[in-house]
Amino acid sequence: MNPIHWLSTEAQGQSFTQLGELALALVLSSLIGLEREIRIMKSAGLRTHTLVGVAAALLMLVSKFGFSNVIVPNQVVLDPSRVAAQIVSGIGFIGGGLIFVQRDIVRGLTTAAGIWLTAAVGMACGAGLPVLALFVTASYFLVMFGFSRLSRRIVHAEECELLVQYVAGEGAVRDILKLCTGRAFAVHDVTPQDDASGDTGKHSIQLRLRGRGNLDSLVMAVSDLRAVISVRKNPVLQSKNQESPDQ
Repeated sequence: MNPIHWLSTEAQGQSFTQLGELALALVLSSLIGLEREIRIMKSAGLRTHTLVGVAAALLMLVSKFGFSNVIVPNQVVLDPSRVAAQIVSGIGFIGGGLIFVQRDIVRGLTTAAGIWLTAAVGMACGAGLPVLALFVTASYFLVMFGFSRLSRRIVHAEECELLVQYVAGEGAVRDILKLCTGRAFAVHDVTPQDDASGDTGKHSIQLRLRGRGNLDSLVMAVSDLRAVISVRKNPVLQSKNQESPDQ
């Protein structure tokens, strides 16, 4: 191949315009990744989001300009939107790998949605739609910072920890979890505790709860269970960087 023909950038979509679109995708996806990395400290952070955004932008550019040398008028017709559709399908595998269930608690939904949005931002950059990419990135930060505070004000959910001691082998844990969910409390975490007394017939668990139900009524209901020995509640201090379970 003639090197001069290979370096003729305009016809093949390798001009500074395309480089600028890739650079914009790099910057915007990096900003989204930084938010995940610093504020939530997720494994899918700066590098993952940046790679997803830049790759999506590059694939869009390839779909627009990468087949110009094989297109023959009235003989070979290509649909560039097919590549964009495959990006949307492919990013679902990455997002699916970020979502997992632990003790009936779904985690990673927000991070997976962020990956999907980052791919969309990269696609917009590659498609030559920088205003839309900037607007969606700004919307992301509005949702992540503004909506979290707004939801806490609208939904007055109480958060606490319950330390429950119970008799083993009588299905106490199942009954406790059923009571919590039935009284409008979500169980965020269940942690076994060491029993200092050394009695093998007694066990202790710590429940992390959040909900809009009556906490005192829940404590009384748990205490009334036949296999429960004692219940103690502790308030949970809200941390600035504390994540919700779906993030």
